[in-house]
Amino acid sequence: MRGLLITLGLVAVVGIMVAVWAISLSNSEIKLKNRGNAQQEVCAAFFDKMWKILQQKAGVTDQYKDGFKEIYTALMEGRYSNDGNGQGQQTFMKWIQESNPTFDVSLYKDLMASIEGERNGFFVEQEKLIDIDRQHKDMRMTFPNTLVLSKRADLGIKVIKSFKTDEVYSTGQENDVDLFKKK
Repeated sequence: MRGLLITLGLVAVVGIMVAVWAISLSNSEIKLKNRGNAQQEVCAAFFDKMWKILQQKAGVTDQYKDGFKEIYTALMEGRYSNDGNGQGQQTFMKWIQESNPTFDVSLYKDLMASIEGERNGFFVEQEKLIDIDRQHKDMRMTFPNTLVLSKRADLGIKVIKSFKTDEVYSTGQENDVDLFKKK
């Protein structure tokens, strides 16, 4: 009788340990899944922020370019038009000596730096998301965790990439290396 009680006690202890392990594992999986979903939201918010920054900075540079062109053209036409008195040659010499407005490229440099910085920041956030997805898959697919988690759904993350990337990975080739596609 005593042996039976000890055996039942051991079975109960092992059963309780297995139940605690399964509950703990399930809770860990749920937390990781929630972390993955939150990171997916971070990526979406980051992409939205990135797109707005780049779009608005590009708009400012376009406005500056158009405004400068308008001002510069009017200035040059008014300043150096030939008045019909043979002044064209003197005017040309005067132009060489004068200080004329110059196009400031700092807005374009700032835009280029923003593009690179924002894209790198977005890549870091996507990298975190991909790693969380890997951790979740590892958790679900390794033994003994599969005993509890095998029926759990994948995170189903969305990684943002271009059609070009999909094409290169589907064909295994990247032959289009002309960045500026001059025809």
